[in-house]
Amino acid sequence: MGLAKRLAALAECVPAGGIVADIGTDHAYLPIYLIEAGISKKVIATDLKPGPLESATRAVRERRLQDRIELRLGDGLKTLEPGEAEVLVLAGMGGNTIKEILAAAPAVLINVSRLVMQPMADAGDLRLWLAGNGWKIISEKLVEEDGRLYQIIVAEPGRELFNDKFYLELGPRLIEGRDPLLDTYLRKMIDQYERALAGVSSGKNKAAREKARRLEARLERIREVARCL
Repeated sequence: MGLAKRLAALAECVPAGGIVADIGTDHAYLPIYLIEAGISKKVIATDLKPGPLESATRAVRERRLQDRIELRLGDGLKTLEPGEAEVLVLAGMGGNTIKEILAAAPAVLINVSRLVMQPMADAGDLRLWLAGNGWKIISEKLVEEDGRLYQIIVAEPGRELFNDKFYLELGPRLIEGRDPLLDTYLRKMIDQYERALAGVSSGKNKAAREKARRLEARLERIREVARCL
């Protein structure tokens, strides 16, 4: 089974041989691939909504993988018991949603050896939470698909050495590894900050001026990183 680039990049981050839980599985494309490629021995695929889970159920039945892929309806990690899965995949949702899902299930996380995440937004907020809650970001990757950049973050239990909020917003492993798409990523971020700055720079009150000052300072730091590439 072929995968889209984003899902293929997620699959590359899943270590071989373990039990995986794919939270928000949608059509179960990733679990099917992980089983058929021999990467995982079992996958628990969950989704919050009945519709996507029905689609996933049909796909799993067509592949005759019911004995290897277990489908569950439910919210976040509430579908899991502690110790059921060694690897969690959380993709296709906002970074703050991922953060909330993880924070709500500390008992499940105790036995998890790896998190594989693909936040659609607010990746910086997610990294800050990981760094403050006993997770080390071991790798990051940018993937471009259909004109959109996706961030993939892999974390394992440990101490994140970066505590600078600025670098955690950008992605410390992206910068250290000089990801091939880092320049494109930073240019997009610069454009976003420039638009935000333009929206508040005309403000006359103290709060607007202070916000503009913070945005300008952060924008200059991003430009500095981009110039160093």
